[in-house]
Amino acid sequence: MRRVSAHEATDGELILRTGDGDRGAFETLYKRYARPVFGLALRRLGDRGRAEDAVQETFASVWRGAGSYRPERGPGGPWIYAVARNAIVDRARARSEPAVEAPEQESHEAGPAERAEASWTSWRVHRALEELPDNERRVIELAYWSGLSQSEVAEYLGIPLGTVKTRTRAALARLADQLEEEFDGPGT
Repeated sequence: MRRVSAHEATDGELILRTGDGDRGAFETLYKRYARPVFGLALRRLGDRGRAEDAVQETFASVWRGAGSYRPERGPGGPWIYAVARNAIVDRARARSEPAVEAPEQESHEAGPAERAEASWTSWRVHRALEELPDNERRVIELAYWSGLSQSEVAEYLGIPLGTVKTRTRAALARLADQLEEEFDGPGT
């Protein structure tokens, strides 16, 4: 069977190929969907900067979560829009209202050092996630990035709820061990 080029492939095929690490497939998905996702985000959020952030979050989630896509559950386009809706909702929740406090009061927002630490921690967690077995990583991604309950994860993956719970516990234990090793460093 001939493998079609990324430009000829369906959205679902591109998502599957992205899940296998195919950057060309990912770039094609980005070219197809970045503008419509931006338009949706801009309409919902009303702010270009937050809409751009939502697009970035959407495609970062597509890259990370493409392995969890199941073509038998539906075409790729709606799956991408579901990922986009989650990113847009996250951006809407993160909306910071103007402070009503007097200007001389200290800001409680994270400063550069705190933001750098949070970014470093996020990177470490994502690296640790990549080390998990696929079946454990999928349940974590669906639960924490897609916001599914354990019952919904079980239904989505077509596996028993007990299996989801076992994989979640195992994955979280592995993540804790990996992050502890990384924090402590080798030989400490």
